[in-house]
This record gives sequence, C-alpha cells and structure tokens, in this order.
Amino acid sequence: MKIGIVCYPTFGGSGVVATELGKALAARGHQIHFVTYNQPVRLDFFSENLFYHEVAVSKYPLFEYPPYELALASRLVDVVRFEKLDVLHVHYAIPHASAAFMAKQILATYGIHIPVITTLHGTDITLVGKDRTYQPVVTFSINQSDGVTSVSEHLKQDTYNFFPEVTKDIKVIPNFIDLERFNQKPKGHFKKAIAPEGEKILVHASNFRRVKRVNDVVRIFAEVNKQVPSKLLMVGDGQDRAEAEQLARDLGVNGSVRFLGKQDAVEEILSVSDLFLMPSQSESFGLAALEAMACQVPVISSNTGGLPELNVDGVTGYLKDVGDVQGMAEKAVYILQDENRLNQFKTNALARAQTFTLANIMPVYESLYEEIIAGSKSV
Repeated sequence: MKIGIVCYPTFGGSGVVATELGKALAARGHQIHFVTYNQPVRLDFFSENLFYHEVAVSKYPLFEYPPYELALASRLVDVVRFEKLDVLHVHYAIPHASAAFMAKQILATYGIHIPVITTLHGTDITLVGKDRTYQPVVTFSINQSDGVTSVSEHLKQDTYNFFPEVTKDIKVIPNFIDLERFNQKPKGHFKKAIAPEGEKILVHASNFRRVKRVNDVVRIFAEVNKQVPSKLLMVGDGQDRAEAEQLARDLGVNGSVRFLGKQDAVEEILSVSDLFLMPSQSESFGLAALEAMACQVPVISSNTGGLPELNVDGVTGYLKDVGDVQGMAEKAVYILQDENRLNQFKTNALARAQTFTLANIMPVYESLYEEIIAGSKSV
C-alpha cells in the first residue's frame, strides 16, 4: 500500500506514534509518505520506502497568521496525485482532518477518490477541540472521515461527550511500543554516575505543559526523598520548566534534581530508573508511561483519562487522584523501600508493556487500511 501520513513533527505523543507507525509499515514493505512542515524528530534514518514531503507556508505581510491548513491541503493534493497514494492517515484532528477533507474534495475534481483515516490522540479533543471556536469544524471533519480511531476507550467516550453531533463509529487502537528500542539496557556506569551512593532514581518525561503538572512531580519527589534517598531526572522542556526548577530550589531538593531537557535516547535514561512519575491532569493514553514500563520501570500516575487502561493499580504501579501529591508519594515510598517488592513491580511493568507491542498493534492498522481502501473503491 501507498500510505500518506500527516502529523505534527514534534516530541509530542501523536507525532511519535505516527512516525513510529510509519517506520514500521515501511519496514513491512509499504510505501510511506510523511507530509508535514518539518521532518519528524524520529524520522532519523534512510529507507527506500520512506518519503518526506515538506509543507511550505508562505509568509505574506497580509497574513498575521500564515494559513497552514490551506498550504497542507494543497500539498496533500500534490502528493496524492503524483505519488498515487491509496489512503491518507491524519494524526490529530486539528487542523489535519479538515485539511485532508479539503484535499479530498479537490482531488475528486481530478477523478481521484482518496479515503481518509483520522486518529484522535487526546488534546485535539479534550483541550483544543472542545473550544467552541473549533467545534463545528472538528465535528464535521470527524464525520466526513472514512475511518476514525482513538488511542483509548476513554478518549472515544470523551469525543462523543464533547461532540454530541459526531455520528461516526470510532475504533479504539491503543498506542504501541517498539520493544527492540525500549528495553532495559546495561547502563550500570550511567546509574552509578547519577546515584553514586546507591540512591533510587525517579524520572519524569513530558513537554512540561501545564496539563502535565510538573510541579507535582517535584513535590512528590521532595516527599519521597525524605524517606528514601533518591534522585530525580526531569526529561523534556516547555513552559513550566523554569517554575519547576524554582520549586526544587524552594523545597531544598535542587541538588538531587537534574533537568535534562529534550533527549532522543530516552530509553537509556529509563534503563537506569526505578520509578516513573506521571501525575498529569489529563492523559488520553500515556505513551511516556508505556515506554517506561517497557524498560521495567513501574509507574505512579493519576487515574485520569486512558491511564487506568494502561497502568494496573497495585500491579504495574499505582493510580491516585489528580493532585494527590501525598498519596502518590506514599505509594512511591512503598514500592521503593523494599527491593523484592520493587523488582516484582518491575517485572509486572514489563509484562504489561509486552501486550502493547508494535507487532500486536500494527496488523490492526493494516487491516483498517485495507478495509477503508476497499470500501472507497466500491463507492
């Protein structure tokens, strides 16, 4: 199959999932065409089946905000026509689904009928999408898609709740993990450098947006560190980093906290970690938590969104209410204080991650592509 993939080319979950899916599909012999404004961060190697088409946005003085949606739609028309694509798979509803619909209508004037699959990832529905400014367009774009998927059952229900006029059937296909990349690697020397006195290592990875509650991460760590000598690794960057750094100083734990910024080889950091903290306000799935679990790192998380579908309370970690810093800290201490208990949680985390392997999830996408393509040809 010739598949066009539209995504945001950033470290965010939707872009990572789209890129990893495309790479895996290419490895299975499909021809994959990425269409976006920058090369995706994980599209970092050459393959004869991988192609990248940049969306160039002209900056005329007339436009205060460059019309990216129009530029994307035009680029999609061009790529579909000349690369003879079979299907478009757009990740994140805004503005990709509406741009794909526009492209589909234009292509129809050339006698080309291209089916569109839209994957909903989270904040495109729960945050941006439910803004009244975008609601009619998001609703229309979802209903006009030939296929719609969401990364969790919770996000599927949120979509129907926030967009009551959505009538399209939504298929749940969870996020996945590449266990060839995400596994516990022998990094004992790295761990010794970070925790020379044998301290436990806690880790958090995100884009440091408000919804990730990174200040709660620091507060949880401060409580844990009172009882269990520990270090905290903060992976990522974003608007709340400076505030979190100041909070670490205010709580007197800055000497035990390292802000590492954006990291490509996050699996190496996870490999030396003992516990992953994800106290988010909202998570449609929790891809970063799944990556941690694949590296045998149990998870302390909030019980919001799709996280209960991934993190099994009392088995792979613990779930607590959003904002329950004390409760999360207590569960973290409970896991870390007993080495045998910690090892059992690590074993459980890996076993759970293995149910979300790329090998299990990718055939579901392939089957969906074939179904949607066949349906479009029969119209």
